[in-house]
Amino acid sequence: MKLTLGGWTLTAVETGHFWLDGGAMFGSVPKPLWSKSHPPDERNRIRLAMRCLLAQGHGRRVLVDDGIGDKFSTKLADIYRIEANGPRLESSLAALGLTVDDITDVVLTHLHFDHAGGSTRIEGGRLVPRLPRARYYVQKRNYENACRPNPRERASYLAENFVPLLEAGVLELREGGGELWPGFEVLPADGHTRGQQLPRISGPEGSAYFVADLIPTAAHVRVPFVMGYDVAAIETMDEKIWVLDHACAEQAWVLLEHDPEIAWAKPRKDGDDYAWAETVAAAAAASEV
Repeated sequence: MKLTLGGWTLTAVETGHFWLDGGAMFGSVPKPLWSKSHPPDERNRIRLAMRCLLAQGHGRRVLVDDGIGDKFSTKLADIYRIEANGPRLESSLAALGLTVDDITDVVLTHLHFDHAGGSTRIEGGRLVPRLPRARYYVQKRNYENACRPNPRERASYLAENFVPLLEAGVLELREGGGELWPGFEVLPADGHTRGQQLPRISGPEGSAYFVADLIPTAAHVRVPFVMGYDVAAIETMDEKIWVLDHACAEQAWVLLEHDPEIAWAKPRKDGDDYAWAETVAAAAAASEV
């Protein structure tokens, strides 16, 4: 599925799958509820996508997030059950007739390893930008948070994924929301981690939101469904209500980064909560490239 909004063509880009603890992904939500849609493995992990967004237009090719990359040790790859087979950033770009050299910009929602791990690669024994011609954008607050992580997030922020970008002079630290390019803006969302930014792309045709870890899977459309990983659950719920209220009013599409089955969805009000009015399966989104 491709969307055209405000001179931008939007395409979901699959970069692989990994598995995280189901209880951590759903916080206080009882397992009998979340396990219906996300059956866990023998180590209580659930399968998650790492779906990025490609926005092409206005003379740019912008990638939002870039997956987990390929730098994990065998031990960590086992802990997170990173699937060896399946899509990767390079193969998904190739299906669109592109390579990493064609990407002009990378907007990182935040620097957790499953969102920014694909930013760097090892070349000749040193770390270099994986998308060599791109400029990277992240919130200054998130970069500072990543450099001095709190004990809860220490395992999620790995310096190898972002410090080499600053050293190479390709990382731009931004402060607050606002427009990056015509019709392409970022919105602050701090409940999951301090300094997360969520892209919103809009035009006369409508709008679309990339919700990253604010609404990681389709099940998280429910306001109380908040990850145990989040540093401020009450803030997450408030931010979720704000985004979903606006998306409902705009009849906007939402791209889900971590749902393994559903790529795009349109929200609707459901009493004092929210549900999905329409969804597009990940397989269908990929097949319509």
